[in-house]
Amino acid sequence: MIPAGALRQRAKGRRLRLANKFLTGFLATATLAAAAGFGSDTLVLTSTNGSANDVVVFKLQTSTTPSLSLVNMLPTGGSGGAGGATAGAVQFAGNFGAVANYGSNNVSQLIRIGNSIVVGPSVKLAPNCMHPVSVALMAGHLFVVGSNCAESHPWPLGITAGSAVSLPDSSAAQIAVGETWAAVTLISGSVLQLPLNAAGSLTGASNIVTLPSDANNTPLGEAFWGDLLAFNPAHSPDSLALVNSSRMVFPILGPQPPYPSNAPCWLAKGPGNVWYSGNSPGQAVSVFFSDGQGGVFYKSVPVPGTPTDLAVSPDRKWLAVIYTAADNSGARVAVFSIDFRGDLTPVATSSPVGASAFHGVAFSQ
Repeated sequence: MIPAGALRQRAKGRRLRLANKFLTGFLATATLAAAAGFGSDTLVLTSTNGSANDVVVFKLQTSTTPSLSLVNMLPTGGSGGAGGATAGAVQFAGNFGAVANYGSNNVSQLIRIGNSIVVGPSVKLAPNCMHPVSVALMAGHLFVVGSNCAESHPWPLGITAGSAVSLPDSSAAQIAVGETWAAVTLISGSVLQLPLNAAGSLTGASNIVTLPSDANNTPLGEAFWGDLLAFNPAHSPDSLALVNSSRMVFPILGPQPPYPSNAPCWLAKGPGNVWYSGNSPGQAVSVFFSDGQGGVFYKSVPVPGTPTDLAVSPDRKWLAVIYTAADNSGARVAVFSIDFRGDLTPVATSSPVGASAFHGVAFSQ
């Protein structure tokens, strides 16, 4: 029989070897990415959510005839398969991005080298955590929510840090991160506040945000403005709501008539006090303005299909919307320009790539 102390030493040795292996790979790719620089192209990324969960990379061309052309389709080595209503499966910040592999219980790292995207190492979920549906990148950390846990990892290193948070059910739609707290929307009808520690990781604690009856039906998309959360209770008449760090909720009336005619579902923070929401049944992007304690619905801009996620570029000049085309031609990406008032103008739309639906969308600039 092997003594318990020896078993602990072996386990510790395995953990150190794994950490060193990941660190060696990270340093190599980080050095390569830093040496190559960012490049000047504006790229739009999404994923196919299929058995190979390819990352689809498009290039936005606006200088002459606007276009959104396919650059590459990159196998992540993982598998998709996330069903239902989720958002944030693809994120990008600086030189590094992440894509959730629902069927593989991991997250693939993406690396920008010049004007190219390559797939880096995979990040395993915390023990007993499964089926990632949404990721967020914030202040040197990767945040992941899946069917039963929310967790955090130093980024782009990728090892587990902080404490995983158990979820009350398996209906997580998205994770987003502010300055002092993260939030998870649960389709079943609630929002969880997840405090951050001084290092920026999850503390392991969670608080339920009490939602009013006019803004608690089917929470889906969310985004932060500093430490102020906004989310879409998609099937409520007040289909946008603000939540501050004290868990005070400020509902905002959405487009009328409400669900099932309109349902702002997926959310992105625009420039200034503007919010953009993908309105799936309305086949539109619904635009809102807000301050810290309320706001107003402005208008809806048509989309030629059913939007399922959206993202604003880092320079705040572009909005990308993934949607399923109304003519049944498959998944597409539409890009809109954003003017100084926050108004949207259609610029370019991708051609089909053989995917019936996309999952997650992000910019790399």
